[in-house]
Amino acid sequence: MGEFQEKSTCGTVCLKYLLFTFNCCFWLAGLAVMAVGIWTLALKSDYISLLASGTYLATAYILVVAGIVVMVTGVLGCCATFKERRNLLRLYFLLLLVIFLLEIIAGVLAYVYYQQLNTELKENLKDTMTKQYHQPGHEGVTSAVDKLQQEFRCCGSNNSQDWRDSEWIRSGEAGGRVVPDSCCKTVVAHCGQRDHASNIYKVEGGCITKLETFIQEHLRVIGAVGIGIACVQVFGMIFTCCLYKSLKLEHY
Repeated sequence: MGEFQEKSTCGTVCLKYLLFTFNCCFWLAGLAVMAVGIWTLALKSDYISLLASGTYLATAYILVVAGIVVMVTGVLGCCATFKERRNLLRLYFLLLLVIFLLEIIAGVLAYVYYQQLNTELKENLKDTMTKQYHQPGHEGVTSAVDKLQQEFRCCGSNNSQDWRDSEWIRSGEAGGRVVPDSCCKTVVAHCGQRDHASNIYKVEGGCITKLETFIQEHLRVIGAVGIGIACVQVFGMIFTCCLYKSLKLEHY
């Protein structure tokens, strides 16, 4: 009986240190997940107003929430491990399960939206640009379009001819411009009055291909981080179950 208890205690100590090591890595992983979510929201969200769906934004928010919960859970995991409290271990396991599901959801959303992005942009981007650019209440779209065309050196959704359908151009408020000034290779006031290839960007595929590539790259990052961290958490749940079982055996 004494030998059994000694082996059980030794196994418990090993599991405690394994789980502690996991918690340290898990806490850092939570920081990374939160950082990716914040990075997406703060630095990569300029073009969200051009998207018809809120899925891209939702995946970023899920990662931020999951990252915060991961960091809190990591601290709880350390307390549960060294205090050897089975009730805390149960709570820790449930939190791991919730975070696992959140990150799987973020990864799946990113993957699904990745597949749908091309169709969404083809159906909505031109209308958004031509109907909302420089219109009251759509300042975010105007800013996003100008940044899109300058950053990616493109003009119009498919090509510069798209701007002929623009409500702003047709209204006469454009001051004789045939394209926005942000289409110009060198932006100066009223440079959009001339749409010659020497003056504006004429890129094959227009801005739609540039924006699609940009968002798909970030969806791949979001999906990989979400699924990757979720897979790591499986080991944490296994270690937690083993430690819980070990403590139960010692108790008896």
